[in-house]
Amino acid sequence: MMVGGTSRADVRRLAIPGRAAASSFASFTSTLVLAFPLAFPLAFVWATIISLTTISSSRAEGLADALAKAYQTNPQLNAERARQRGTDENVPQALAGYRPQIVASLGAGLQAVRNLLPDNTIQTATLRPWTIGVTVTQSLFNGFKTANSVRIAEFQVLSGREALRNVGQGVLLDAVTAYMNVMANKALYDAQRTNVEVLREILASTKKRLAAGDVTPTDTAQAEARLSRGLADLNAADVALAISKELYTQVIGEAPSALTAASPVDRLMPATQAASIDTANHEHPAILGAGYDVDVAQTTIKLAEGSLLPQVSVQASASRSVQTDSSLTTAVTDQASVLGQVNVPIYDGGTAASQTRQAGGYLTEPPRP
Repeated sequence: MMVGGTSRADVRRLAIPGRAAASSFASFTSTLVLAFPLAFPLAFVWATIISLTTISSSRAEGLADALAKAYQTNPQLNAERARQRGTDENVPQALAGYRPQIVASLGAGLQAVRNLLPDNTIQTATLRPWTIGVTVTQSLFNGFKTANSVRIAEFQVLSGREALRNVGQGVLLDAVTAYMNVMANKALYDAQRTNVEVLREILASTKKRLAAGDVTPTDTAQAEARLSRGLADLNAADVALAISKELYTQVIGEAPSALTAASPVDRLMPATQAASIDTANHEHPAILGAGYDVDVAQTTIKLAEGSLLPQVSVQASASRSVQTDSSLTTAVTDQASVLGQVNVPIYDGGTAASQTRQAGGYLTEPPRP
């Protein structure tokens, strides 16, 4: 049927010139979402980001620019970095168990003395004694607690780094999704706007032909209905574009400007599904982090078992005490000592055994859904 001198097939071709572009963007986003979370480590994501980007003008913002902003400013990623810095401090704290503990002490004060002598005379004095000393304590054997604590701290650091990589990978994926959603919704909005302009021209032409008697009122009503539907689609596209822009700002940290298109990532994907699974098993941070968590649980069992072993330490101390009472036979006392100490646990109420069983339970705990 001809409407205003234009066939309906021509109207469809004129009304939606950008549908193919929007479909291409949606296809790109779907491919990236399926590929990155399982098969690609963070370094490979960055290589993909750099290879994808093409900048059409100096004012345009490319995908690599957006991802760099997200990587630097995303609050979720920054919070994970801060948590990892705190985890890193577990290692020097554990290594401190190998080193001696040195404590210096200084004491001084006033001491009032009142003595009743055999001849019923009273002797009083105000003394100002003071003492200074230093004590050095070195653990020689503590049931391998220090060694196991160091191993646990190191495994926690490695697990935390993989968790950080996993969060970073998720943030970059969210950034890519937000970037491509803005482009896809912008293309859809432009297509719907063009569609409305064409439908308005068709409606105006139809009204002129109705006045000339070439078409019926039914044709005019159909043109008005198509325009109303086009306006509704344009409004929906405008809302979707506004939402995608706000999500972009949330993830990237800045409102989108002139975004440029990126090439598909199919060429960067593994050739087969088996290759993707193999890459994920060996390189995905969530899997590597879970492996380190198992190491932490195993070493925690050994740490708990250390409470059942003897503890050996040595302590050296030196001190000087000064008395101000001239009636005493000694005014200054110097002391020095070296003591060895061995503690063997005999019965602790079952605490160590319970802690060992508790650590073993964490190791065999099934994953939560």
